[in-house]
Amino acid sequence: MFMNPVAKKGIIDPKAEYIITITWPDNNPDDVDTWVEDPNGHLIWFRNPEAGLVHLDRDDRGTANDTININGKEIQNPLNQEVVTLRGVVPGEYVVNLHYYASETEQPIRATVKVAKVNPSLEIVYYGDVLLSEKGDEETAVRFTIEESGVVGRINQIKKSIAIF
Repeated sequence: MFMNPVAKKGIIDPKAEYIITITWPDNNPDDVDTWVEDPNGHLIWFRNPEAGLVHLDRDDRGTANDTININGKEIQNPLNQEVVTLRGVVPGEYVVNLHYYASETEQPIRATVKVAKVNPSLEIVYYGDVLLSEKGDEETAVRFTIEESGVVGRINQIKKSIAIF
């Protein structure tokens, strides 16, 4: 009765109004980080994974920490993916930036960014690529506004630096 429940690792809360997904090539050892600035100026990133209704649900570090043990056998997950959820409708502008945090390959990385409106039905509101040329690069992947009605608009890629180094 007084025992704490076992923590569930890797569980993502599916309650979301919008989901931002960032992917880069499978099995790539390099680390791409996602930064999101919400309409209130809050920054969401790996050292501040939640603010208001915005949450970094999955921080991927390339191939680091991508192994799991199943029945005594170590299995590697090749997927490189970061996931940010917006768990409510907060009107205003959102900025999504990518930062080439660490590089083992010392090669450019092309990342794909998808913004999906989840409710009342799934709608992809943005899908595009970003090229990060070298370690340390920060690029604006997408900027968009959410209206009070939940409609996404004013989609652009006008550069805005938001990462704190």
